[in-house]
Order: sequence, then structure tokens, then C-alpha cells
Amino acid sequence: MSVNDNRERLIDQIGAIQRDLGRLFAQHRPSSPLFDSNLTMRQLKVVIFLSCQDSASGQDLAGHLGVGLGTVTGIVDRLVAHGLVDRREDPHDRRVRRVGLTPAGLALTEQIADAGFADFRRILYHLDTATLRDLSNVMEKIQQAASTLHDHPAHEKVGR
Repeated sequence: MSVNDNRERLIDQIGAIQRDLGRLFAQHRPSSPLFDSNLTMRQLKVVIFLSCQDSASGQDLAGHLGVGLGTVTGIVDRLVAHGLVDRREDPHDRRVRRVGLTPAGLALTEQIADAGFADFRRILYHLDTATLRDLSNVMEKIQQAASTLHDHPAHEKVGR
């Protein structure tokens, strides 16, 4: 078996474990802010996108979602009605309206993230300290690789 075949096998195995963990978490979570939400998938995408940005223009949102500006307007209108986002004037261009999360929108994204980590945290408590240290080192390397890919998308598939 070549080094590349071995790497692909390991990547596939890690992916399968991640999917299995996701299924376990979904089955054993009686309530989740993600599943309890009445938001559509597109509305949720906007809220999650905005959690990574200070704010976004309608054009930014349309590009991210791959939809027209009219569709974005409807999505944002409904999110405003839910109290999750607001519209504000762009400080650099008064013709542009920016969309940002309200405190309720920010709280929702934090609840979603916290709910996922709560399950993971329960599992981590069952690991010994040496394994936690190893996992911490691996997670740091994953974070560094993700950061590199984010900053330099051309390095999409690089093997070492």
C-alpha cells in the first residue's frame, strides 16, 4: 500500500468516525437549539455567516447563498421579524445597508455551538490525561491547517 493510499484510508476512517459521532450526538440529544429553531436552512445559513462577520451587505449575503438580492431581502425581513438580525447604515457608504446579528441572534449561535461542545465535553471526561494531551496537540494542528487553507485556498490538497 502506498503512502498516499494509506493517507486516503486514514482520512476516510476519520471521516466515518466523525459522521458516527454526529449521528450519536443527534440521537441522544433530546433538545437542541439547532433542531428546535423554526428557521429555514437559508435563514440559518445567514445567521451562521453573520456570526463569523461583524456585518454583511445584501450583496455579500447574496453571494454567500448563491441567490439574488430579492431573495436575500425576504430572508433578512423574516430574520428581522424573529429579532435575530437588524439592518444598519454602512458607516463608509450611506447607500449601503448592512445586516448584523442582534444580541438574540448572537445568543442563538452561541447556544448552537455550546450544545455541540457539551456532548463532546462529556466524552472528553472519559479520556485519560495523556490522551487529552495528544488530542489537544492534534486539534492545534487541525486548527493550523484550517487556518492555512482559509488564508491560502490554493493549498486545497497537500500531503506531507
